[in-house]
Amino acid sequence: MRQTSAPRLASTLTNPFHFTKLLLIKLLILLGLMLPSTAHAHLVNTGLGPVYDGISHLFITPEDLLTTITLALYCGLMGAKTGRLGMFVFPIAWAIGGFIGLQVTIDTTWPIAAFSFVFLGLILAADLLLPKGILIFVMALIGVCHGAINGEALQNETIQSGFMHTGSGLLGLIGTVITLFILMTLFSALVVTLKAAWSKIAVRVFGSWVCASGILMFGWYLKGLGL
Repeated sequence: MRQTSAPRLASTLTNPFHFTKLLLIKLLILLGLMLPSTAHAHLVNTGLGPVYDGISHLFITPEDLLTTITLALYCGLMGAKTGRLGMFVFPIAWAIGGFIGLQVTIDTTWPIAAFSFVFLGLILAADLLLPKGILIFVMALIGVCHGAINGEALQNETIQSGFMHTGSGLLGLIGTVITLFILMTLFSALVVTLKAAWSKIAVRVFGSWVCASGILMFGWYLKGLGL
């Protein structure tokens, strides 16, 4: 009788070395995508409509995607209540910032992603418990800043396409916000379900690398200024 499939699957899921290896591979892929990216957002036209354009924009913008994942992992590490809080506060703040970005021109020369990477990566790596009020403020601030840049990208695309009066920019923002809610839910829930100590340590290691990436981004920003 061949009954090896289930034991192999269980071994894969419970083996800390295999889990860590998979996590490292995925992180390296994300960092590799992030390295050549610039600070200027751009919306990709999928041809499927503005909602899908907004969804795809998040997945091809590593600084936004990695910020979202890191925040979700931190919320999950802090527990189910914090995870549920992040599910709503961050997407709502992003929506507010995105709406602002649709209306006004945003200065995207500031290293917003670097700030987000360093701070979120640091608190995740340190397993630092922030007071509820401060955490809400941090999530709202990061969400508004990233959302505003995202909104400007949507605004520029709708101007170039001549659809400014059709609300396509707003539809793209809705697509992005829905995706944010799903990602926050999935990744925070994933960490909440972790029981083994080594798995939580692996999540914190992820945070340390995100923080290190943010420091590198600061270095590139300063180099660009000639400092």
